[in-house]
Amino acid sequence: MANDPLHGLTEVPSFEVTSIDAEDGKDFAKPQYSGKFGVPGGEDVSPQLAWSGAPDGTQSYAVTVLDPDAPTGSGFWHWAVADIPADVSELPTGVGEAGNAKLPGDAFQLRHDGGSADFIGAAPPAGHGVHRYFFIVHAVDVASVRDLGVTEDSTPAFLGFILSGHTLARAIMVPTAEIAG
Repeated sequence: MANDPLHGLTEVPSFEVTSIDAEDGKDFAKPQYSGKFGVPGGEDVSPQLAWSGAPDGTQSYAVTVLDPDAPTGSGFWHWAVADIPADVSELPTGVGEAGNAKLPGDAFQLRHDGGSADFIGAAPPAGHGVHRYFFIVHAVDVASVRDLGVTEDSTPAFLGFILSGHTLARAIMVPTAEIAG
């Protein structure tokens, strides 16, 4: 498929991710669209995520959200969270607000492509067609990617580069969004 964000990544086992707010292959609800980018009814609310079946040896999790269909040549990063403790298996609705106050343990958010460290909702250009939003939960073999040089000021792409050598398994859900033109 065009713009496959998993192309070239080392294959690893998969595990399950679900959401009460978003569904694989289905259009986002309005709260997951971006009010900050002017989408009527958009609220930039991160969806609830729950996962299970990560492999033994998982020491932390990271969550990344990428729209590979954005007209940028490199996609658009909507959210990145690292250092989610290994004993956590769910992020509640709205945990992606700025400030990390609702994140578990020492988890932290990186700046997305809109410039702030929070969840930015879907905002595909009107008439551009269906966009896919790859929500990937990474089971990580280290307790903290900070020890590998990742900080709040790192880009999601740098986090992805570091995760490429430390991901034991991935759970993937791909909701969609489209704005009529």
